[in-house]
Amino acid sequence: MLVVPSIDVEGGRSRLVYWPGASAGEGTPTDRPERIARAFVDLGASLVHLVDLDGARAGAPANLDVIGRVASEVAVPLQLAGGVDGPDQIRLAFAAGATRVVMPLQAVADHDDRLRACLEVGGSWVAIGLDARTERLGEFPWRGEPPRSLDELVGRLAGGGVERFVLSHGGAAPDVEVLSRLVARSDADFLVAGGVTELDELVRLRDAGVSAVILGQALLSGQLDYREAAAAAA
Repeated sequence: MLVVPSIDVEGGRSRLVYWPGASAGEGTPTDRPERIARAFVDLGASLVHLVDLDGARAGAPANLDVIGRVASEVAVPLQLAGGVDGPDQIRLAFAAGATRVVMPLQAVADHDDRLRACLEVGGSWVAIGLDARTERLGEFPWRGEPPRSLDELVGRLAGGGVERFVLSHGGAAPDVEVLSRLVARSDADFLVAGGVTELDELVRLRDAGVSAVILGQALLSGQLDYREAAAAAA
């Protein structure tokens, strides 16, 4: 299982300052996404996740220059979330230097034609982001017949060609039992976004068959050490 550092980008900068030597008063803090990405890749990260907060609000990637700077700085795949709502946005993201994208559920739910168009552009490098909380699934504004469960929703999307899912839990700890069931019932890859603050949680997710855990604040704040987290995940 991979541990994937995540950088929230707003106005061309990281929303959170990264200062790995803060506790000892060493090193230099930075909010430059390319420097943060470089630091984690030097520690062993094999994938970097970028969240374009401006793009999420605008409905299209808004920090293309940042994507380009990060892509030119690190020789690992770059996954972009935020503002990737259709095939044209996927093309923009790929042209800027991203190699994977995460689309929000609202962009493809009840829109089979759009999902097919997105998969024609991005193929297996398109992931769909899902809020795994049962109550949020029930609150989603479905136009057609709503799925009765997360399992059914994943089955629908996987049946449409989706091979990768990014599951969030609103900051709460991931439900390992639910994830284990999804992994057992599907050939898709499942990535967990956030909600992990302890190494033991990484071990449980690894044993559940999760492909990767995406961590932002926990890593940038020093709450989790990247090397220790990667060792636990492996």
